[in-house]
Amino acid sequence: MQKRLEQLPKLAQEALKENKKYFTNLRKRTPRDLDVVVQDLHNKEFKKTDCLDCGNCCKTTSPIFTDKDIERISKYLKMKVADFIKIYLERDSDDFMVLKTSPCSFLDESDNSCFIYDVRPKACAEYPHTDRRKFIQITDLTIANTFICPATYNIVEALKQRIPYEYNEKKRRK
Repeated sequence: MQKRLEQLPKLAQEALKENKKYFTNLRKRTPRDLDVVVQDLHNKEFKKTDCLDCGNCCKTTSPIFTDKDIERISKYLKMKVADFIKIYLERDSDDFMVLKTSPCSFLDESDNSCFIYDVRPKACAEYPHTDRRKFIQITDLTIANTFICPATYNIVEALKQRIPYEYNEKKRRK
C-alpha cells in the first residue's frame, strides 16, 4: 500500500486534465443511472480495499467539523465544547472548523484506527463520498480525492471505462 500511496499523486496529476474534461462532459449529459453505476463501483472497490491498510485521508487532510459533530465528540470525550474547540480545532480560510494538526489527532498510526470512530465527524463517515446520491454534484471534490484516496482514484478510472466519454470530434460530411 505504501508504494501505491507514493505513486498516487503522480497518477492523479496525470489523469487530472482528462478527469476534468470527463466530468465536465458528464455534467452536460448526466446519465440517468449515474448514481447506481457509481454506487456499484464503490461497493466493488470497497470489497477489495480496506481503509485501515491506508489511512491516507486521516494522515493528510482534515474533515469539516459541524456543530453537531463538535457537540457529539465533545460529549464522548467528556469535554466542554469550548475546550474541545480550543485544543483540537481552528477555522480555515473558508470559515469551516477543521483540525489544527495533521495527521488527525484521533488517528492511531500503529494500525490506522480511530479513537473516536463511533462518533467521528459526518465528513469522515461519508468519506470518500463515492456512494452518495447526486454524485454529479461533487465531481470537483471527487477529483481532489483522487490525489488522497487510492479507492477514489480506482473508482473514477472504472467509471470512465463503464461510462466512456465520447470526444465530440467534428465529423466531416461526405
